[in-house]
Amino acid sequence: MVEIQTSHVKIPNVELQIPAYLAMPVGGGSYPGIVVIQEIFGVNEHIRDVTERIAKEGYVAIAPAIFHRVVPNFEVGYSPQDLELGRKYKQQTKATELLSDIQAAIDYLKDQPQVRKNGFGCIGFCFGGHVAYLAATLQDIQATASFYGAGIVHQTPGGGSPTIKRTPEISGTIYAFFGTEDASIPETDVNQIKAELKKYQVLHKIFRYAQADHGFFCDRRASYNPEAAADAWEHVKQLFQNHLKEV
Repeated sequence: MVEIQTSHVKIPNVELQIPAYLAMPVGGGSYPGIVVIQEIFGVNEHIRDVTERIAKEGYVAIAPAIFHRVVPNFEVGYSPQDLELGRKYKQQTKATELLSDIQAAIDYLKDQPQVRKNGFGCIGFCFGGHVAYLAATLQDIQATASFYGAGIVHQTPGGGSPTIKRTPEISGTIYAFFGTEDASIPETDVNQIKAELKKYQVLHKIFRYAQADHGFFCDRRASYNPEAAADAWEHVKQLFQNHLKEV
C-alpha cells in the first residue's frame, strides 16, 4: 500500500465543470489512471473509499459525478427513499453524455503529470457497472471492471439500441461480476453477455458469486457479501496489474 492524497476537483467538459473525487499516490512517479463510476447514489462515501483503495494500489483514480448534468452535488445513502431518487435521476441520463463526461475525466487525468498517457482503466458499480460496459468502448480504456450492471442486454441510458450491441467496440479487457441472487440481472442476461464477448473475441472473464445479491461489493449496503467482495477485489487488482501496469 502506498501513501495517498485526495482532493475534490472539477473536470472541464465544454461548458460543464464536473465535480469529481481524485485520489493519487503522494510524491513523484508515473501511474496508470482509472475512472471510478458511481452507483445511483452519487459519489458517496463508498465510492470515495473505492477510489482511495485503488490509489493505494499505485494508480491515480478519479470518480466523476455522472449525475451532474441532471442534479449537481447528488450524494445519498441507501434508504428506500434514496433508492427511489437515484433511479429517478438515472432515467434522465444519456449514453452519449455519459461517455462524453467519462472521456473528459480521462482527458483530465492525461493532464496530470503523475499519470501515464496511455492505457486507462475503469470500474463501475450498479448503474455504474452498466456505464462501465459502455465506457469500455472508449479507445483509451484498456481494462474494465463492471460490477452487477443491470440492463446491459435490454437497454441503454437515454434509449436506443441496448448497450450489449456495442460489444464489438470494446478493444481492451473486461471483467464482469455478478451475484446469482441478483433479481435485477437474471442468469440469461449474464449468459448473453458472456456469449457476445466470446462472439466478438473480447478478452474477458465473467465471475458469478453464489448467495451474492445486487450490491454485494458495498460494505454500506445490507446486501454486502464480504467473501464475494474480497474475491472480486483480488480479481480487480489482477486485471489492472496485468493490463495497465504492464502496458
